[in-house]
Amino acid sequence: MIVTITLTHVRDLAPGIVDGRRLGAPVIDTNNYYPQYKDSFIAAIEAGTPESVWVSKQLGVSVYKAFNGIGANFLQDAGAPVGAPERIAIPVAGADGPGKELVLDLVDQLGFDPIDAGPLEESWRQQPDTPFYAKNYPADRARRALAEAAPERPAQFRAANR
Repeated sequence: MIVTITLTHVRDLAPGIVDGRRLGAPVIDTNNYYPQYKDSFIAAIEAGTPESVWVSKQLGVSVYKAFNGIGANFLQDAGAPVGAPERIAIPVAGADGPGKELVLDLVDQLGFDPIDAGPLEESWRQQPDTPFYAKNYPADRARRALAEAAPERPAQFRAANR
């Protein structure tokens, strides 16, 4: 199951909606918090909670953050075979186990290099305006960019800056 809606509206999803997914199917969160133009104020995120950790709490299930830093046009058109030069990397943050393995495999099948980006609590590394976000890096550069990220949300991605 993939959650791709305005982040603020995650709270409006019907209770138990994710319970209808196939048994064992991971929930993938592709969202980004953009309070300056589409999301309302979310206090927990403003206080430093990573976006997908907040989504996980709202849904009451574990989620995996992936596909949030690549444009839809690249997702549609830029997949490449394994070993292709400059194959774009997509990080996956979330709990280790079969769910994460399935999401990593999905990334690979779509034609992108999957990167294990650690636990969901580290998913801030791929949020908007981090060194990784929207750069379409190959795996080695993507790993470096994720490592270079800082947990502080930049002013232009805070509600106070509306």
